[in-house]
Amino acid sequence: MGSALLPDLGTEILIPVCAVIGIGFALFQWILVSRVKLSASSDSSPNSKNGYNDYLIEEEEGINDHSVVIKCAEIQGAISEGATSFLFTEYKYVGIFMVAFAILIFLFLGSVEGFSTSQQPCTYDKTKMCKPALATAIFSTASFVLGAITSVISGFLGMKIATYADARTTLEARKGVGKAFITAFRSGAVMGFLLAASGLLVLYIAINLFKLYYGDDWSGLFEAITGYGLGGSSMALFGRVGGGIYTKAADVGADLVGKVERNIPEDDPRNPAVIADNVGDNVGDIAGMGSDLFGSYAESSCAALVVASISSFGVNHELTAMLFPLIISSVGIVVCLLTTLFATDFFEIKTVKEIEPALKKQLIISSVLMTIGIAIASWIAFPSSFTIFNFGDQKDVKNWQLFLCVAVGLWAGLIIGFVTEYYTSNAYSPVQDVADSCRTGAATYVIFGLALGYKSVIIPIFAIAVSIFVSFSFAAMYGIAVAALGMLSTIATGLAIDAYGPISDNAGGIAEMAGMSHRIRERTDALDAAGNTTAAIGKGFAIGSAALVSLALFGAFVSRAAISTVDVLTPKVFIGLLVGAMLPYWFSAMTMKSVGSAALKMVEEVRRQFNTIPGIIEGHSKPDYATCVKISTDASIKEMIPPGALVMLTPLIVGTFFGVETLSGVLAGSLVSGAQIAISASNTGGAWDNAKKYIEAGASEHARTLGPKGSDPHKAAVFGDTTGDPLKDTSGPSLNILIKLMAVESLVFAPFFATHGGLLFKIL
Repeated sequence: MGSALLPDLGTEILIPVCAVIGIGFALFQWILVSRVKLSASSDSSPNSKNGYNDYLIEEEEGINDHSVVIKCAEIQGAISEGATSFLFTEYKYVGIFMVAFAILIFLFLGSVEGFSTSQQPCTYDKTKMCKPALATAIFSTASFVLGAITSVISGFLGMKIATYADARTTLEARKGVGKAFITAFRSGAVMGFLLAASGLLVLYIAINLFKLYYGDDWSGLFEAITGYGLGGSSMALFGRVGGGIYTKAADVGADLVGKVERNIPEDDPRNPAVIADNVGDNVGDIAGMGSDLFGSYAESSCAALVVASISSFGVNHELTAMLFPLIISSVGIVVCLLTTLFATDFFEIKTVKEIEPALKKQLIISSVLMTIGIAIASWIAFPSSFTIFNFGDQKDVKNWQLFLCVAVGLWAGLIIGFVTEYYTSNAYSPVQDVADSCRTGAATYVIFGLALGYKSVIIPIFAIAVSIFVSFSFAAMYGIAVAALGMLSTIATGLAIDAYGPISDNAGGIAEMAGMSHRIRERTDALDAAGNTTAAIGKGFAIGSAALVSLALFGAFVSRAAISTVDVLTPKVFIGLLVGAMLPYWFSAMTMKSVGSAALKMVEEVRRQFNTIPGIIEGHSKPDYATCVKISTDASIKEMIPPGALVMLTPLIVGTFFGVETLSGVLAGSLVSGAQIAISASNTGGAWDNAKKYIEAGASEHARTLGPKGSDPHKAAVFGDTTGDPLKDTSGPSLNILIKLMAVESLVFAPFFATHGGLLFKIL
């Protein structure tokens, strides 16, 4: 079979070096962003040394420059304080859950062999002796806690970076749209590279520390490492659901009362919910999304490593081939670094029309460069042929086949991204048709939007299906796991583009609240409109990768639970399939109602303030922002627990009482229905949002016939947009965590389910 061209020592150097380069690049981008000063003295000098000394800061119409900068700093401080306060409150509750669930993991896995400390026959080779089940319990618990902490830190740092950059992007918008774009994109890159590199480094260090105990028992080692993915995704679930409820409660309340009833602009400082709305962008779209994509990365890596550990390079202890999933991520960091330079250094944005193409080019350039990187990695990391574990058998695989598996995942992700863009960008006919339906009111607008969402599922599902077929045909479940990694290999660029959107949105809000001129708001709106589309593309990537990751984890679970076949004609499996397909609907119902309940309280509070505090509309009195922030915080903390409990308890209850066959049906059912509902919900909400923005911008003759702001078609669009908010920012993005989390949780608890599961059927 031969050996890999890259020696083991080379792998041990390559992975941490690439991770450190990623962290270093993130810090360098942060230093560049920090040169934009939030103090009047450094901005008032014509010879400013903040990196743009060739540009004079323009005096705004009737507003002294000093007061604008001070006001921007104050608003940013309020947003940052609100976001930090919410996350600390959320993390207190999440911390209690983390400790409780860690104890549960230890007790369940430790009881597999009655907490015995003696060695046991290996799971996949009964002729050899492996480490005791108690060791798996201890190390799985440790990796769960490590993954959870890394996920929480990823989300928190992302939020701090975003709030740090918001006002700086606003101030740079005075020099032109190009400068504002670079500041927002660099800030997103800080988050993207920090998260991708730290996730890789922590996983690599954990593997090496665990190896000190496990030694040559690689199957035991990587089984314990799966807890890392479980920890990452469980924190992401609460981050996504809690943050999503927070942001949409504030958004719906601000829009319905402010825009529709009082006819005041978005982000107007007279609106009591405006600070809560801007805080929500950071805790939902930034912190929640950061934890979500970290969870996807951790789970896809763990799924690939588990299957690899029982394949030829795991059995023969070939470290370089074994750590191929981490090598892909390492190459991805270098590729994304080069790609980022195209947006920030090689080409300059000069006009509004260049923003969206520049962001799309990031995806194309990173995919092209990554394809070359994957080819080189596959060539040097694997021998020319080897075997992959395939449900009890060993399948012969060539290294070029592994390259195709990763590449098909990468390009399927790009296809899903661009199809998502087609259905959610107001540059194309689907969204324009939805906007046109506003002529006859909100009802037709909602009908057109729902139809668009359902239709947008078709091509992404075919793309996922083709990538599954190709990757499984070449390399069984390992092929699907590395296809998911291929889709996530450019995660640093994907996160940078995703984070750019909320940063631009907040920059526009700050410009409005600081009373800056209309042309500054036009620039930030242009940045925000491009960010809305790229956020939808990011959600498409996240859902597509979640489907592949979930299937790979499902394969690893089936192997670990020693299930030879999953027969849907068996009643045990079929009832699981039906229940699993129902779970995404139950989960969506919980999250949608949570947003609705919180939004109801927010609307009532905003109305109360407008009606009882004299002088708000005239601008003479300041609204009570703190009460609205408290409503969103209290509602999201309270309402995130039931959906979280549903996802976390389902595998435990089904596996314990109904056994591994029924649980395999539940996992398959939730994957099949969850992926499709998630795509539909995200794209429906995205289309409604951008149709509203299409009318507000009035950039075409058709759009102007539907406007202006405050017209009946525009009010219908606002109603539709607020209906879609929980779909695209709460239920849709959270569903991809549901399908991944249940699969990785089942894999972690598989030893317990295989030994003690199915209590109900045993009694009967």
